[in-house]
Amino acid sequence: MIGNILRFKTAVALVLLGLLTLLAGIGQKTFWAPAETVTATAPSGGSAAPLTVFDEKLRTLHGGTVKIHIKGEGSFMLASGRPDDVDAWVGKTAHNTVSGVSEDGKSLQLDHADGEDSAPSPAGSDLWVTTENANGELDYTWTAPADGDWSLLLAADGKKAAPASISMTFPNDTSTPWAIPLMVLGALLMLAGAALLVLKPKPRNGKGGGTAAGGAKEGLPASPAPEGPEAKTGHTSQRARAGSAGAAVALLTAAAVGGTGVAAQASQSPAPSPAATTAAAQESGTPVLVDAQFRRILEQVASAVNAGDAAKDAAKLAPRVGSTELDVRKQNYKIRSSVGSYEPRMPVRATKLLTTVVSNNREWPRRVMAVTQGDGNVVPQLLTLVQASARENYKLVGATPLQPGTTFPGINRGGTETPAASDKSGLLYSGEEALSGLADRLTKADSTFKDKLAEGKSSPYIADTLAYQKDVVASGKNGKFSFSHKVDPASTVVFRTADGGALVLGRLNFALDGTPKNSGDKLTIGNDAAALAGGKETSTGMVLSFAESVAVYVPPAGSKDPMKLVAATRGLVGAKFK
Repeated sequence: MIGNILRFKTAVALVLLGLLTLLAGIGQKTFWAPAETVTATAPSGGSAAPLTVFDEKLRTLHGGTVKIHIKGEGSFMLASGRPDDVDAWVGKTAHNTVSGVSEDGKSLQLDHADGEDSAPSPAGSDLWVTTENANGELDYTWTAPADGDWSLLLAADGKKAAPASISMTFPNDTSTPWAIPLMVLGALLMLAGAALLVLKPKPRNGKGGGTAAGGAKEGLPASPAPEGPEAKTGHTSQRARAGSAGAAVALLTAAAVGGTGVAAQASQSPAPSPAATTAAAQESGTPVLVDAQFRRILEQVASAVNAGDAAKDAAKLAPRVGSTELDVRKQNYKIRSSVGSYEPRMPVRATKLLTTVVSNNREWPRRVMAVTQGDGNVVPQLLTLVQASARENYKLVGATPLQPGTTFPGINRGGTETPAASDKSGLLYSGEEALSGLADRLTKADSTFKDKLAEGKSSPYIADTLAYQKDVVASGKNGKFSFSHKVDPASTVVFRTADGGALVLGRLNFALDGTPKNSGDKLTIGNDAAALAGGKETSTGMVLSFAESVAVYVPPAGSKDPMKLVAATRGLVGAKFK
């Protein structure tokens, strides 16, 4: 009798304990479940600064989508860019950095760096891949515009303090590693309690009462259980069930504890420092532009060139055109203002982009290329753009038509090396040697580079230039003429091609020097040159200056193939009398 009461109480206790354990597990999945997101706010009263940087590691701190809420007075902007680009643009300007989140997840960590109290407005910088403009308030979902790391820059106009009211909402860890084990354990405890209530000990000789198994009376030691098959089987079955239940609980508990331990270890792993991330980005050779960024820049360049061409106003070119291309177009406008028949420079179009070439050298100056062909382009043209420094935008420095029938060499669009002009490693010639060889060939009919450059139909510019110089001498009977083509070293750019060779771009300064043969003789120049020189005739001599934009393909070292002139053009940039 006492045994039955004890078994009943034990069964009830197991059922109640199991029910509580089950409810605890269910509670972790329902009313005790952690919030799906957690919001951290920037502390108030910090040091004001014109710029605020969001560290790249915050975007992936907890995985999933990060949302940012910003409040400020007046207009402000939030731009995304590569971490090293953001750092380079900020430079020595005083700034705050949102670098992390407090341990309780409620506060953003803000680091202040002293420096210059203002900066140019970051609006419109080519470094930004995306830009969000706001007035008073902004809700922003931080997503990566492309592979790799990305930082954010918050600013008003570079002079006023950047908005300080910032909150970031991160995905929260909603995992409940104990929920399932508790539910399983609770169910097992309830089953065990129910089993005690339902299952009764088998009485000896088929009779119940106060006699225990083996014939012992209540309160006396029991005799050993019989070794018959039935009794042995029942004993083994009960022990197996108990062992299975215990093993299951132990396994689930171990799994839960193990899972929690792994999670804790992962959350405590130190995040890489911004400097280490930046160094890794530079080391991996991340392309300096993504496609969308390049297209936007190219459209702005084309728009500036078209505006300048339409108005014949070089001032409209200044924001997006520089170096050789600015010199040539500026003089072209001047000549056309007095010589209506003078041919305009080839228009720049962004409507039909055939290919792009970007450097993975993240130092400045940065150089990129595009091959385009739009309305007004008889043949595709090679556009060379250069960004001189982080706070300057890309400018068009060369617009050079491809030679008729020329195939543009294959270059890795995902980013390619831009070796120094003097670097000959892996090449038949260095960039310097290639352009010097071309200059020598254009100057001398018997140049030693005659057989080292492909000519004829594939490179008609060489033959045309030599023919032009020959015609000048033949038509100027009363003058002495000399010609020179000299490399402008500062303009030389080299891009590695996919086959191990290189494409070398640069400028040659082409000078035509003429002097009368005898006293009293006069030299006459064309209307185009006269528009720059201020007259058509001279008895003392004259010098005409042309800027030649060229691109030469250099084969890899060991190749038996000659170099090839891929693109070339010239424009009159100066004329003067001696």
